[in-house]
Amino acid sequence: MNDAEMGVDTSAGEGVYSGALTNPSTEPVAEGLPSQAQVLEALKVVKDPEIPVNVVDLGLIYGVDVTPAGNVEITMTLTSVGCPVQDLIRADAEMAVMRLDGINQVEVEFVWSPPWAPDKMSDDGKRQMRMFGFNV
Repeated sequence: MNDAEMGVDTSAGEGVYSGALTNPSTEPVAEGLPSQAQVLEALKVVKDPEIPVNVVDLGLIYGVDVTPAGNVEITMTLTSVGCPVQDLIRADAEMAVMRLDGINQVEVEFVWSPPWAPDKMSDDGKRQMRMFGFNV
């Protein structure tokens, strides 16, 4: 599946992520497998322990690819390159998606371009941040 099919804006070029996955497919690639939208919903339980918002609403998920074999590749970033909880977030993301029916394997790849910025957050993510006293 190419980046455009993954719901990734490739206006910067193939394989170059311009930001958060904002247009996930609701159709599964094969019967019995989750759609991109279902994978994103599962990832909403994953939070950066330092920020009270899930990784989806923070805009950290750049791509989701579900293969017909039941393998899921997640391309994401973190709020900073030196994030001390990178391994924890990876493990939480893998566990959250493995709970979905039909999934055999989950791989999380961290990318740093483009870097995360508050403008990548969803409106709900920004609202949650404001509730916790952050100015976004």
